[in-house]
Amino acid sequence: MSTAMYAGGLMTNTNYHIAFDRMFARGATTEIDAAYSNPAGLAWGYEGFQMSLNFQKPWQYRNITTTSKSPLFAMQYGDETHKFEGEASAPIVPALFASYKKGRWAVSTMIGIVGSGGFVEYDEGIPMFNVMTMGKIYQQTSGMITPDLYTIDSNVKGKQYIYGGQVNFTYKIADCLSAAVGFRANYYDGYNRGHVTATPRQDINMVIPQLLDLNLDVIQRGWGFAPLIGFDFHKGPLTIGAKYEFRTKITTKNDTRALNITMAGEKTDIKAMAEQFGNEATLTGIGAAMGAEMAAKISDYMPDAKTRYDMPALLTVAAQYEFTPKLRGAVEYHFFDDKSTKMANGRQKELTRGTHEILAGVEYDINKMFTVSIGGQRTDYGLSKTYQSNTSFACDSYSVGAGGAININEKMRINVSYFCSLYSDYTVKSNNYLGTGAPGKDVYSRTNHVIGVGLDYKF
Repeated sequence: MSTAMYAGGLMTNTNYHIAFDRMFARGATTEIDAAYSNPAGLAWGYEGFQMSLNFQKPWQYRNITTTSKSPLFAMQYGDETHKFEGEASAPIVPALFASYKKGRWAVSTMIGIVGSGGFVEYDEGIPMFNVMTMGKIYQQTSGMITPDLYTIDSNVKGKQYIYGGQVNFTYKIADCLSAAVGFRANYYDGYNRGHVTATPRQDINMVIPQLLDLNLDVIQRGWGFAPLIGFDFHKGPLTIGAKYEFRTKITTKNDTRALNITMAGEKTDIKAMAEQFGNEATLTGIGAAMGAEMAAKISDYMPDAKTRYDMPALLTVAAQYEFTPKLRGAVEYHFFDDKSTKMANGRQKELTRGTHEILAGVEYDINKMFTVSIGGQRTDYGLSKTYQSNTSFACDSYSVGAGGAININEKMRINVSYFCSLYSDYTVKSNNYLGTGAPGKDVYSRTNHVIGVGLDYKF
């Protein structure tokens, strides 16, 4: 259940420091957040040691509104259209920055959640599992048991975090030019858990207590590493920064805690079968007994199965100009090379291209104590209808943010921010919706809000 909670690409976050949330275009900064957004810019940063601790609270809704012309769907939900509401959340998310500069050299580090980051839960499950359940019961009983005779208890939830820590080394090559090299280690930690249970209605007399019961609990973990390089041009009021992060190859391995299905009172422990006979033989048996569609749905959750969750290569180019000693403006461009990554089931092949982002922001010092800023971002993915799925979907968006900074004294600054993302709905239609033989569609929609506070301190 891919659950990206922040600004950035399909798998990559770009907002770690509160200054990003309130201005967005930070790719040419020379302040402490340059430890991520513009490491080469630290050549013109604070002389000595500085650090920053940031906290963000995101929350998001990821809804799937399904319309199906299948009579079975209307029997279960009372209408041809039903909204499956998914609530995504994360605890207070921290990020740490630190840098030390002496003369022409600087070293810096950043630790944070560099990809995805959060939990998502669908209290009523998701269409792909629920519709499959209705169809399987109808098929196995030769049409004798229809959805008006039972209720579906379904719940699906997932977690996806990519933790990252990077170190950068910066050197001032000339009076107006600097370069940086760095290295980031990433750790993927996620899970998929859920169940779908079809139980006869209490007013219906059936011998079988459960028509179908599917349970899964799968943990996925893996490591990845990537280098990065950056350059910065700084002359007078103009700063131009560029950074390239190489692709991070991440391969996760399943730790399958539970995977079983009960049909007509007969339980099949798929996990145990796989451990005894192997995944390939087990899936072949499941396909023969329960259908190829059922085997395909559970293949990603088999014990020890490996899945790729690469983070794409990222190019950023930004320019910042100081119009007056109090007023600064910046523009920035991001390109995420998603097509060259490896995703689960080769989903990158379904993308039409990589992700383009345009960012802009302005910052104004009201006086020596107070600073205010505002910014915006346009994210344009290379989406296609075949890329989208119930368990992982994306929507193009516009994001806006605002906030300010309070200079407590010459050493200490507090940053506060709020930003939201406005997503475009994405509709996927099918003449044979989820194998029902009837037309239908899914409308994917999202909302996203983030508030943040951070403390910068110069020693």
